[in-house]
Amino acid sequence: MSLSINHQDITQLSVDAIVNAANTELLAGGGVCGAIFKGAGYDAMTEACRPLAPIKTAEAVMTRGFNLPAKHVIHAVGPIYNQYTPEEAKCLLAQTYTTSLQVAVDYQLNSIAFPLISSGIYGYPKEAAYQVAVETIEAFLTEYDLDVYLVLFP
Repeated sequence: MSLSINHQDITQLSVDAIVNAANTELLAGGGVCGAIFKGAGYDAMTEACRPLAPIKTAEAVMTRGFNLPAKHVIHAVGPIYNQYTPEEAKCLLAQTYTTSLQVAVDYQLNSIAFPLISSGIYGYPKEAAYQVAVETIEAFLTEYDLDVYLVLFP
């Protein structure tokens, strides 16, 4: 299948799963995380996440999408850029994408939409984060059949 780059509101996409750029405690945050919790229904998403937390950087877990058009939300924790060397951060960011994609495959999902993980308050330079995302997703798609959307902030 394919990788598509678009500029939409990720919370409005009707896909099998959207990826939440989550924190390790899986709590509602700002940016895309806050928008996903709001769209899903804050209380329902908080309750669904509570027993799954904490998770580590580069790990991912899945919940229902609740009130979102997406059926599921994959909560993935990207690296906080200034806590690692650039090379370590790059490896962790790539691993975050791969882990999320593997969750989608494990649950036999056909479509997944990603934000640009770690590029907001986690401080990963946007151009570098974009390059890691595209390279990692394209490499994964050589072995697996998924429709993947990389959603850049409109």
